[in-house]
Parts: sequence; C-alpha cells; structure tokens
Amino acid sequence: MSTPQHGHDDNVIPMTEAPNSLEAEQIVLGAVMVDATILPEVEEELGQDPAVFYRPAHETIWRTILQHVAGGLPLNPVVLADTLAKSGDLQRIGGAPYLHTLYGAPPTASFGPHHAKIVREHAKRRQIAQLGTRLIQAARESSEDHDELLATARHALGLTAIKEHWPALTPLGQQGPLPAFPVDALPAWVAEQVHAVAEFTQTPADMAATMALAALSTAAGGRVHVQIRDGWVEQTNLYLVVAMPPASRKSDVFATMTRPIYDIEAALQEDARPSIIEAEVAKEAAEARAEAIMTKARKADDATASTSLVAEAAGLRMESESIVVPPKPRLTASGDVTPETLTKLLSTHGSLGVLSPEGDLFDIIAGRYSSRPNLGVFLQGHKGERLQAERITRDTDLGEKPALTIGITLQPPVLLDLAQTPGARGRGLLARFLFSVPASTLGYRRIVVPSVPEQVSRTYQSRLTTLVHTLTDLPEPVTIKCSGLADQAIIKLQEAIEPQLRPDGALAHIDDWAGKYVGAVARIAGLLHLADRATSGWGEPIEATTIERAIAIGEYYTAHALAAFDLMETDADSEKAQLVLDWIRRTKTTHFKAHELVTAWRRVFPTVSSAAPALRLLEEHGYIRRLHEARAGGGDANRLRYSECTLRLRRPTTSQSDDSRS
Repeated sequence: MSTPQHGHDDNVIPMTEAPNSLEAEQIVLGAVMVDATILPEVEEELGQDPAVFYRPAHETIWRTILQHVAGGLPLNPVVLADTLAKSGDLQRIGGAPYLHTLYGAPPTASFGPHHAKIVREHAKRRQIAQLGTRLIQAARESSEDHDELLATARHALGLTAIKEHWPALTPLGQQGPLPAFPVDALPAWVAEQVHAVAEFTQTPADMAATMALAALSTAAGGRVHVQIRDGWVEQTNLYLVVAMPPASRKSDVFATMTRPIYDIEAALQEDARPSIIEAEVAKEAAEARAEAIMTKARKADDATASTSLVAEAAGLRMESESIVVPPKPRLTASGDVTPETLTKLLSTHGSLGVLSPEGDLFDIIAGRYSSRPNLGVFLQGHKGERLQAERITRDTDLGEKPALTIGITLQPPVLLDLAQTPGARGRGLLARFLFSVPASTLGYRRIVVPSVPEQVSRTYQSRLTTLVHTLTDLPEPVTIKCSGLADQAIIKLQEAIEPQLRPDGALAHIDDWAGKYVGAVARIAGLLHLADRATSGWGEPIEATTIERAIAIGEYYTAHALAAFDLMETDADSEKAQLVLDWIRRTKTTHFKAHELVTAWRRVFPTVSSAAPALRLLEEHGYIRRLHEARAGGGDANRLRYSECTLRLRRPTTSQSDDSRS
C-alpha cells in the first residue's frame, strides 16, 4: 500500500505500510451523518487535526461535515454531495454514491465514538512511525534541532512530565482584583450614608458612593468652579456610571442616594409656583389689553384715532414682553431625555443632572431611536462649551457655560453597546466618564440586616438640601481657588501621570481618558470641599488634604476605568471564555470533557473545535488545565479534557465590608 501524501514531512522516508483502518474511518463518517448529535464526542476522540484520517477523501468529507455543522446545515448525503460538488471535490472523494456507502457503513450511530478512538490510535501510530524514521535521519545529520525533536518524541510516546503546579491566575478582562471605593475619603455625613445604604441593601459601597457624588455634582455643577492655577478652571460636574449585572439592587441604591435631589427639586418648584403664576397672569393681562386696544384700532374710522390706538397697543405689547415668566426650577432631567430636549433644558437652566437607574440614556446617545448618534450636547455639557443645536428656535438663549451631570447605574452589556457607537471613543465621550465596575454580591448577601439609621438618613437629606439651596441662590457662578499646597499637590499628580501616557505607559491604551484624569480629580476635590463645608465656609480655598482625598478616589476610578475599557473592548473569544467559566462555577465541576461543554452550550459551541479558542484562553489565564492521561490506559495525551483550578473562585473580603468579592 502506498504512503498517503497529506500531512507528511518532506524529510520522512516513506513507510511500506502505514497503520490505518479504512473500515473504522467509514463507520465514523457514516455515524456522524446518521446522527449529528454524536459529533462532539466523536470530534473529541479524533482531536482537532483533520489529517487524523488516513484516506485524503475521508479528510475532505470530515472538513465538509464540520463546515455544515458550523453553518447549521444538515449532514445527509444529498446535501453533503451538493456542497462537495460546488467546491469541486465530489469526484475526488468517490462521487455521490460513496457518500451513500458511508451513510450505510455503521450498524448504528452509537458505533461512532468507539471507532473514532480506533482511527485516532492508528493516526498516532503513523505519527510515531514517521517520527522514528525522522529520528534515524536526525542521528545521521547535524542540521536538525535535536533538543526540539527529542521533546517531540517524548510527548508522542507519553513521556512528557505532567504539570504539578497551576500557573499564576490572570483574571479575564481586567488587570487584577479591583479596589473598593475609598469611602473614608468622603465627608463624614456622606460616608455614613454610603456605609448604611450598602449594609442595608447588601451591595458594594462603590455604588452608593458613586451615586452620592452624582447627587453632589447635580447640586454644584455649573454653580461652582475650581481654579487650580492661573488660567486653569474646572467645573464641578461629573459623568458617573456604575455597571453591575441584573438583580444587583441598583434601583434601590439609586433611589435612596438621589431621593433628596428630587425632593429638593419638588420643593423648589412649589416655592416658585406663586411667582410663576403671578408673572403668567401679568403677562396674559398685558397681552389682553394690547389685543383689546388693537381691536379698537382696527374699527376706528378716524386715521388720527387709529394711529393713537396703535401706539398705545404697541406700548402695552412691549410691556407684556418685558414681563419674564420664570421657568419652573429644574435640577434633573429623566434618563430618556432626547438630545434636543436636553439642549433646550440646559439652555434654560444652565445646570442639570440626568440621573437614572437604567441605561436608556446610552441607547438615546447611540441613536437607537433616531437615524444617527447625537453626541454634541453630551460633549459640550461636560466641558461647559457653548451649546450648538440647529433645532433650537432662534429666540432661545443658548447658555455659554452649560453644566451637565450624568449619574447612571446600568448593566455591563449597555457599555458594550455604547462603545460601539460611532464617535463615542473617537470624539471623547467615553473619556468623560468615571466608571465603577464593582463585583456582584449575589450569593453572598446576608438576609437579616439593619435598616439605614434615621439620624444618618436625616443628616444626609439636611446637608444636601442646605447645599443645594445655598448654591441655587447664587446670582452667578462662583470660582473657588486652590491653596498653594493644593496647587503643589496637583502639580505632583500631573508629574506622576504624564509618563504613564507614553506609548509604553500603564495608561497608554486609555490615554484619552487619562488625559482628563487630573481635571476629574480637581472636580472631585471641589465637590468634597463643598460637602465638607455645606453649612459655612465653602468659599475658602481648597486645601491640600482635600486634593489628596480626591486623588484616592481618582485612583479608584482609574483602576475601574481600565476594567471598563477592557470590558468594552472584549472580543468574542473572551466573552465565550467568560461564559465557560461561569458554567464551570455554576455547575461546581472539577473536571469535564470538551464534548460535555458542547452539549451544555450547543447554541454557542456547535462543535468541539469551536470551543477550543475559549478553552485555550482559560488555560492561558490559569483557570483550567489539560489533563494528560497515561498511555497505558489507552488514552491520548492530546485529548481535550480539562480541570478547573481548584479554589480559585473569588470570595468576599473584610476590606469590602462583606459587600463584594475581591
């Protein structure tokens, strides 16, 4: 029998008879054609190299079968023949009749996996025979890499040592365990509320702390600015996002931390109601008088009388226009506000907070309900640039220094959608956000927990109310300077950050975000300063210790920004690897075969080969490792059998107050 020409090294001396079993190959192919559900187990027994088949025609047919499964096509001989005919391979494999011969080869489809082992064993013996010939040649020549060749031979003969130690665990999609929010850096009255809400809801303190900053930003944004050095002024509004999975009690935490803002807004509107009504009535009365005079002017027969009446009506019309009806006070806009409406609201009120426990705003930003994304107002509202909008009426006064706050809790997939929005990264929208990606506490929450102490809740409400009233009563924005030592602390921070923006720096791949980092720290420092002095003294210079506290919070958001951008840049293999890891943890399995994974997730992994990239990624990250079975037991050292890294699951730590996993 002649030696097959596929998959052989040019330097190998041909064998007079290569180990093979054409009958076993026929049964394997026929069994899969009869029952496609056995494919994962057969594929696992064969391995991932189609050259496992001795006959080239069988290799071609096997490749076509895998192609059909990946495309959701049937495996009957007629459809396979059509595909092979289109590729020009039908006659080379023996024609359509040979496919029908294969279809009838197995007594039952259950014979497939057993005969796949036989096919694989013959392929292994051919490999060893070829390797033996190559070793003989290598002994006679000096051009071969003998060390590499010997290592290959040891592996083929099952002599490779089994790994006894797990590699270092590298978390998927992030640089390592993420830090918890430094709650102690917040003012005491805010920190107490954050701790109490996190304990009551059994959620990470990160979420309550970030929403507290959103509330402070809504109160101060656009009303107070921070001057770092001459010529450098930052507003105090922030864009904040917390990303957590479903059932994480996001709505509960959001409502508790932002409720005072809505209560204050309602109170401001009620207080302004009389003056609004009074102005509306006065304006309507003046307009009515002007219209009444104009009616007389139209009926007047005397030209002189008509002219006099028109002049009187014009005066009354000017009087009515001089009466300004104050707008209903607004501190917030809903999470489903359109860019056009938001532009009008900012033009009217100057400062506004878009607060929402859902990610609807990001759907709107992405243009989900319009023909294209509309990023303009969100870019301008962060920096305080003059609003530009073609759809605003000509008589609308566009604000010179708008200040928009965004505070949103959402599910991680929404971030992926936002990242794919044209211009979101390139135009700098993502770089404006401070991201919090705390670990879920699901499965680790205590059932019986203390409620938020009334005194803590009352103090939070009172201080925030005082701050809002103080700042909304300001006739114009106020700029607070930094002390000399505070300026020096900012300079040191800039000196530390700048090298990290270089191409080889730690923040190089998020340099757009990191380029705004120092400004974000200054804004946070301004909010801390105002909250520290909510009742008095907030106009004094910002101290260096306040800058240091802001830097601690900034470092937290830097670590989480790295994780968030990793999440937004996650590729398909990483997503599938995470899915496999979740399946391992959920089923608490300690070892499994690849075909078991395919059976569990056939929708995602139609074949064993399609699961290989995800499994390989998990192996590289240290979550699983391949088990090499002893040759004496009839196993194959290259079979896809994996074991999860024992006790590598994250657990709650005391440093996070039992609120999240590290």
